[in-house]
Amino acid sequence: MMQNHRITYKEEAHELLAELEGSLLELEETPGDREIIGRVFRCLHTIKGSGAMFGFDAIAAFTHEVETTFDLIREGKIEITGELIGLTLSACDHIRSMLESSDGGGAPDKQHGESLIASLKKLTGNITDHLSTESLEDMDDPEKQASEIQEADEISYRIRFRPERNLLATGFNPILLLNELRELGPCKVVAQTNEIPPLQEMDPEACYTYWDMVLTTNRGLNAIRDLFIFIEDVCTLTIDVIDDAEGTDEDSPRGEHSQNHKKLGEILVEKGDLTPDDVKDALSAQKPIGRLLVEAGVVSPGLIESACAEQEHIKELRRSRNASQTISTVRVPADKLDTLVNLVGELVTVQARLSQLAALQSHSEIISIAEEVERLTEDLRDNVMNIRMVPIGTTFNKFKRLVRDLAAELAKNVVLETEGAETELDKTVIERLNDPLIHLIRNSVDHGIEEPDVRVAIGKPREGTVRISAAHSGAYVLIRIADDGAGLDKEAIHAKAVAKGLISPDAEFSEKDAFMLIFTPGFSTADKLTSISGRGVGMDVVKRNIDALRGSIEIESKKGAGTVITLKLPLTLAIIEGLLVKVGDGQFVIPLPVVRECVELTPNDKAGSNRRDLAHVRGEIVPYIRLRERFMVQGQIPDIEQIIITEASTGKMGLVVDQVIGERQTVIKNLGKLFRHVEDISGATILGDGKVALILDVPKLVEAEVQVTQESCIH
Repeated sequence: MMQNHRITYKEEAHELLAELEGSLLELEETPGDREIIGRVFRCLHTIKGSGAMFGFDAIAAFTHEVETTFDLIREGKIEITGELIGLTLSACDHIRSMLESSDGGGAPDKQHGESLIASLKKLTGNITDHLSTESLEDMDDPEKQASEIQEADEISYRIRFRPERNLLATGFNPILLLNELRELGPCKVVAQTNEIPPLQEMDPEACYTYWDMVLTTNRGLNAIRDLFIFIEDVCTLTIDVIDDAEGTDEDSPRGEHSQNHKKLGEILVEKGDLTPDDVKDALSAQKPIGRLLVEAGVVSPGLIESACAEQEHIKELRRSRNASQTISTVRVPADKLDTLVNLVGELVTVQARLSQLAALQSHSEIISIAEEVERLTEDLRDNVMNIRMVPIGTTFNKFKRLVRDLAAELAKNVVLETEGAETELDKTVIERLNDPLIHLIRNSVDHGIEEPDVRVAIGKPREGTVRISAAHSGAYVLIRIADDGAGLDKEAIHAKAVAKGLISPDAEFSEKDAFMLIFTPGFSTADKLTSISGRGVGMDVVKRNIDALRGSIEIESKKGAGTVITLKLPLTLAIIEGLLVKVGDGQFVIPLPVVRECVELTPNDKAGSNRRDLAHVRGEIVPYIRLRERFMVQGQIPDIEQIIITEASTGKMGLVVDQVIGERQTVIKNLGKLFRHVEDISGATILGDGKVALILDVPKLVEAEVQVTQESCIH
């Protein structure tokens, strides 16, 4: 069990480090933002406190030194500088390496950690010693203490911490947590021992005690919750506000009904130690205050009824507010979620078989059941897929640090702007998208953004901009990486491609085709090698990875004005909507998002095209690919074929098939290592009758056809 808590701590610590890096980069732009300073301090404090609880003493000790620096910043003792931010970011890297070493990785560089602490202490000078002296003096100065307390907005909280019975067996020490809580402000702790059993029934490793606390602090609710963040799944924690600055104002109506005026029974009911019925039964021996007032002739029964109605109304209102603010979350390992998605995929396949069988039987009751199962399966599929969707903003935040470090290394002024961070994408897609985005951003900063003096000389701002944006587009997400740098030079790219023997000297390319040459293996326009780029590796990896995600890349660029690279990616890789078609005896699935319409291809249409694979669709000429010829399918060609009009990066392209069967939910299965080099196919799926249908990779299919056409034109 202790190992499980250590794993949870490491997961949470990595998330906190990511949040910490993002906050530090924000703080570098707005050094005076007190809210961000508090966020940074809270992250450091949580990493330190929870690290000590779960045996990560080295991390706790190192983080404590960094936390001390930001405590001085909060107190206004030192100012934020670029050097301080850089050192703290390096400290984040060191903490991350310490976490990785606990998983069996290489030992962290202890000397580097000591050097970072020494550099931080050099920045703070002797302020720590002065602070200690001031703290001792403050203890002897009640007036100064009182004035500081009055300046802060303090809030009182009622906290109940009830750990699970097996908490002590994990090695967790709740006393350390209670001591951390006392550091937040004046705190009273009462240990509840009423659940401790007789000695002969007691388990010595079990925790029978729970704690009630009353804490007054100006640190806020998040600071309290952060202390419990790593054990919240193995305890019951309730935190209620019982008094705040507004409620103690003498002129405020709330001040008249503050916590000090609540009856003992009300407090016990609020804490959950008694039910209202228990209080009512205990008080039944005496007359209610309302009846006593009526009998004394002080007030009429109607006024008592009105007051009771008001009391009940306020109680119901507060109860509904508390219920609406309660949000429950559960942390689930990724592999369990992947297993669930796989099971849903199998369920979709079985449901398709059931629907097909019901249709063949023509039995109304079986058809009704099959339709109900289909509806439930679709709902289950959509909900499970939504669970896998995560905002892409977490990935965007990592790149702010990347751009900052690259700009410093290259002596350039570059700022990263992001847009659409709330756009959701399948977690698997996001994980596999990380490396391609890193390559593209590195190239934008290195090749795209000019040096500051060059930018000023050509009339540009000294500071370059790299912008990453994300937005939904149907069943796809469009991610754009744009910069305001030098842009791409078509002529230079063409000349380099000829020099490397990638194309013939007399080959003619459009601007878009020329730009796509940068994704050719070994291609680079860099004049010199750097530690960042120039060796012709990276951009071909980007193209390969995006293709593996069934996505596409487009480039728009203008020399001297910048470049925009657009990645078009599917929302998910697990289950898609597809159009099932038939070619000969084989069946294929075309992803529905790329399908625009279906039209017939008659003998008259074929005769009118002069043996060229072109079709007239609503006044527009659309080229098409005969899948029968592409896949060398034998057999009789039907008189009337079908053209599936698809949307590709090069424009509209038709796919000629024998028959369109209809839409299907498609569970994508990998073809396996034996068929990993098969072109034009992205996977397979199992149909309702148990047969296998291949899923067409439409972008690759179209790209290959365009390439063949261009080569034939050249020759």
